Amino acid sequence: MHDARALIDMGAEAVRRLARRGYTLDLSELESLHSRRNQSIRSADELRAESKRVASEVQQTAKQGGDITKLKERARELKDRIREIEADQEQAETQLRELLLSIPNLPDDSAPDGDSEEFAVEVRRVGTPPAFPFKPKDHVDLGEATGILDFGRATKLSGPRFAVSRGAGAALERTLAALFLDLHTRRHGYVEYAVPYLVTRKTMTGTGQLPKFEEDLFKTGVADRELFLIPTAEVPLTNLYADEIIPPAELPLAFTAHTPCFRSEAGSYGRDTRGLIRQHQFSKVEIVRIVDPADAGAELEKMIGHAEACLKELGLAYRIVKLAAGDTGFSAQLTYDIEVWIPSQNTYREISSVSDFGTFQARRANIRTRGEDGKPKLVATLNGSGLPIGRTLAALLEQCQQQDGSILLPESLVPYLGFRRISADGTPEA
Repeated sequence: MHDARALIDMGAEAVRRLARRGYTLDLSELESLHSRRNQSIRSADELRAESKRVASEVQQTAKQGGDITKLKERARELKDRIREIEADQEQAETQLRELLLSIPNLPDDSAPDGDSEEFAVEVRRVGTPPAFPFKPKDHVDLGEATGILDFGRATKLSGPRFAVSRGAGAALERTLAALFLDLHTRRHGYVEYAVPYLVTRKTMTGTGQLPKFEEDLFKTGVADRELFLIPTAEVPLTNLYADEIIPPAELPLAFTAHTPCFRSEAGSYGRDTRGLIRQHQFSKVEIVRIVDPADAGAELEKMIGHAEACLKELGLAYRIVKLAAGDTGFSAQLTYDIEVWIPSQNTYREISSVSDFGTFQARRANIRTRGEDGKPKLVATLNGSGLPIGRTLAALLEQCQQQDGSILLPESLVPYLGFRRISADGTPEA
């Protein structure tokens, strides 16, 4: 969310930057609502002051035995006028807030131009995609042939875009989450949280999922209580400090959590309908940092390294790209995607987005710290996937497949699993 005054002061510069992401800022509408709201506040304050003076005159005149008829009539007029102006002020504030909530974050000038993944700029590649002396299978065929994934029964239970894992597959999912959490807590300094999976509308609004992306969310309720299923642990983790002032000495804060994620994938039907790439329910280890805005750039680079460490631990080939301004998420000002190699598709696919939100989310959620002058100021928030379990499993199965149909897993997983190979029939083998 933006400060209306800041956008107005930026003027054409704000219009230019938002146009890079395909958003047309109506500056005149913003200025009109802002001016109307402020004028209403000033008028109401002036009338309240006059009302207070008239009330005092009524008391003094009555004590002196004077006629207070006209004074009481003026007092009633003032009260009626104050109610009218307060109603107009409330309406202007509501309209201004709705407008501000709909305006995306200003993209960083370092983000390349463009509005799709085609315009992303590659930063680096790590690892060499495996070369197979046979035609590699996709993770769906591998999972179903070994019996560790069952999409048919998942569809029977819940419909399309769900998966069931069993045996070594279920153990592998559990292991990946444990490995990632251990890396982030023991090596990267994050504090692990267990958080609610159902949150309020206010919480969803704080990180920018609402109001814009309501159609992408699953929601539920009992009686008059409305709750949303989280699309990512970013939502509860970032909002832990909503409406609070964090002592500067406590920054940066670093959180991680392993949660299920629920997404309707509205508008994506027909894309990635096969397998684990795009599902209504999946699990993910998320990393979130709350920092001083001056440190956000360095913290972003640090977080990219933390997400990379998960892939390096598994020996998976991947690359990093900087997203174009028009392809950057609503709340982010700068995003780097980490893309893992998917052999069956002969391409890299996004497995983690690491984003700097600046003060955008902090303003919406009212998360602050104190500056050197002791006055409250907004923090900066960052988050990234570290990593999603389903997409990691898909990449792992495909990059580690063997000609005989077995899966040879990385050594780093053996201490957790107790085995290294999944045979062609799904049997764990040392």
